[in-house]
Amino acid sequence: MRHLPGHVALALTALLAVVAGGVHADEGMWLINELPRPAIEQATGIKLDDAFVARVQKGALRLANGCSASFVGTNGLVMTNHHCVRSCLEELSTGGKDLLNKPFVAKSEKDELRCTKFELNQLQEITDVTDQILRATAGKDGAAFAEALKVEKARLESASANNDPTRRCEVITLFDGARFHLYRQRRFQDVRLVLAPEFPMAAFGGDPDNFAFPRTGFDAAFVRVYENDAPFITKDALSFAATTAKDGDAVFVVGHPGGTERTRTVAQLVFQRDVALPWNMLRLAELRGRLDEWMAANPLRAVRGKARLRTIENGLKALRGRHETLARPGFMEARATAEHELRRSAGPVSQQAFTGIDEATRAAARLWADYRLLEVGEAFGGDLFPMARAIVRATVESGKADTARLPEFSAARIAQVRQLVASTAVIVVEDETALLAWSLHRLRNLKGIDDPLVKLLLGTKDPSAVAKAMITTTKLKDPKLRAAAFDGDAAALKLLDTDPLMQLARQVDAAARAVRKAWEDEVEAKETKAGEVIANLRKSRPGATSTYPDATFSLRLSYGRVAGTTTAPPMTTVGDLFSRSGTAAPFLLAPTWTKARPLLNPLTPMNVSTTNDIIGGNSGSPLLNADGDITGLVFDGNLASLGGRYVYEADVNRTVAVHADAILAALQHVYGGTRVLAEIEASRRR
Repeated sequence: MRHLPGHVALALTALLAVVAGGVHADEGMWLINELPRPAIEQATGIKLDDAFVARVQKGALRLANGCSASFVGTNGLVMTNHHCVRSCLEELSTGGKDLLNKPFVAKSEKDELRCTKFELNQLQEITDVTDQILRATAGKDGAAFAEALKVEKARLESASANNDPTRRCEVITLFDGARFHLYRQRRFQDVRLVLAPEFPMAAFGGDPDNFAFPRTGFDAAFVRVYENDAPFITKDALSFAATTAKDGDAVFVVGHPGGTERTRTVAQLVFQRDVALPWNMLRLAELRGRLDEWMAANPLRAVRGKARLRTIENGLKALRGRHETLARPGFMEARATAEHELRRSAGPVSQQAFTGIDEATRAAARLWADYRLLEVGEAFGGDLFPMARAIVRATVESGKADTARLPEFSAARIAQVRQLVASTAVIVVEDETALLAWSLHRLRNLKGIDDPLVKLLLGTKDPSAVAKAMITTTKLKDPKLRAAAFDGDAAALKLLDTDPLMQLARQVDAAARAVRKAWEDEVEAKETKAGEVIANLRKSRPGATSTYPDATFSLRLSYGRVAGTTTAPPMTTVGDLFSRSGTAAPFLLAPTWTKARPLLNPLTPMNVSTTNDIIGGNSGSPLLNADGDITGLVFDGNLASLGGRYVYEADVNRTVAVHADAILAALQHVYGGTRVLAEIEASRRR
């Protein structure tokens, strides 16, 4: 091999390990049913038994909005991050209540408030359905492959769900299409808020501290699962650890990482670097600027917009971190060298698979703008348009055979769509109007005034005026009417027949469906079909060892140790929180913490850094010790972890969690969470 610069050689070493199917110590988001137990024992000294795995599988939960969680009490008490329940806090902040900027503590069950958009899932069973999927798609390509894949997935999911509304069944694609698992999960849709700190403490340090360490945030919250209007009784609660996690301790994260792209080809990564990431970064940057201006004009807007701004800033920093990794000198060169080594061993079928990926990325670049604007819905911002679209599509999809429907409208999945449509969250007309107006402006700026759809929807009209007229007059602000229409009630549908948002959804539906189908046929189908071949090629390479699939928002376990870096300690303390505080946001301490200071031990660990391999979606995951007991609550990673979407770098990649001791101390001394403390204590393993 020719001589490479040092940074290229280091990157190449990591990437060749991926190509060969090997991993580094502490790397890996491992399938819960296929854990590399000998490797874990060698790395940590801990031998995981079946009881450990069964306990953490049932204790771990998934929030359908994109986060993780865990049972921590036998009466359905669940722990997750504050930022994972932020939308619920906003939803419930009505009638003069401000649950976002003030702490919320339910003193009794009757005080617990329902989060109407929330769904929690608990994994019950995993079935390998690879053979069924591969038989159904054998010999097919393009549109035929996409259709066969959709139909077989729907058939398997429907059979597993068996018309049981408490089941959520999904076929998960693994190893880029080489494996498929059917996940049967218990669905909980009655989720109620129990305790949440104030936003300034959950997001302490704001954007400057985001994806950083040291830090001292308290990003924790508690909700409760109900069944038949009563707390759900469970034996699956995880215990809080009896001992404090310390530097060097082995720890595990069990959660639902959202997505990684570590086995993607160079063509796919170039598409991300040059098309997808710049598009998304520009969109969020523009939205942040608009939101800053909008909030500055009105103090009430500033209060309502604070959390949305935090979400945008978080997303923008995450996207920048990913882009910087792909644009890092030597990274793409190293990936290309590693891929060249892989392709040298490829036969004609495998070479054809790489060609298929290249074709898919060219199609993706061509379809991207319309797909994002029309099908993803970026051209129609706010909460009401997605509801209008769901009703429009439900009326069409309900008349089809289950296997012919759009996947989200199948019998196995439709419950979540209906829950969003029927949500009783208050619609703030001013906010909804501003979001729709901005997105319509953006649609016209991107597509041009001569675009047929722009002509149909806007022409030369002022997008702000169009948005105001739609939001002011729409009847979709009534959740009961929305739910009835979604369920096919003739009277409700008649009332909405001339509704402006319903008309908008109908006007764009054909174009949105068309670009969706093109995306599925020309991008997803080609990538899945080719991905199977390339994954098997990697597996057949000399020296290949067992490895893990890219993250897919499915349950995974990662292992590591409490550790700092050369520039950061492994932990911060409560004392560090007070030392870090200032006189202005985002470093302004909340009065609850200032008042409680004399009661708090300054040496209590606050946040902890570990080598665990995580990614977005792991927010809310429990950090567990060798016994499977909770020693922390994952809420972030450091800056180096942002590149973890593409590669894990053991020396610098770190997970960040709220230490369990800080959670217990805050419940006792800061928030008066005696009821939550009692439930946690009752669930401790003796």
